[in-house]
Amino acid sequence: MENRKDYCRCLYYSANALSRAITKMAEEAFADTGLPPSYAFLVMSINKYPGIPAGELAELQMLTPSTITRLVEKLEKKGLARRVNEGRSTLVFPTPASVALSEKIKAAWSGLYRKYAAILGDEEARSLTSRIYDAALALEE
Repeated sequence: MENRKDYCRCLYYSANALSRAITKMAEEAFADTGLPPSYAFLVMSINKYPGIPAGELAELQMLTPSTITRLVEKLEKKGLARRVNEGRSTLVFPTPASVALSEKIKAAWSGLYRKYAAILGDEEARSLTSRIYDAALALEE
């Protein structure tokens, strides 16, 4: 369909189209973990950095502190995170259940990469990921 190209020079339009496509792939890849991809990445970070302050977790995940609070509350209800208030900070710790999911989450992440790298090619997948991340950082400022 030729009309698809009407907006192809718009970063907003193109980024959202890419987001929908990769989100669908990610949801399929992470289905076996029982977690949506965003929660799985959060669990990976909590497992990697036990006791991480919620503010640092927000920065690491490139999310707002209020979003992190909401997501961590949901993980806590699922038994996949534990919050500890320490002064004015909230520290986030993994649980045995989140640690037990680590390998399954890492396998899903690898599977996601393999799927889009098979379509784009390994070099293009790595290059595109790097360019998109750099653009996100630049636009965030």
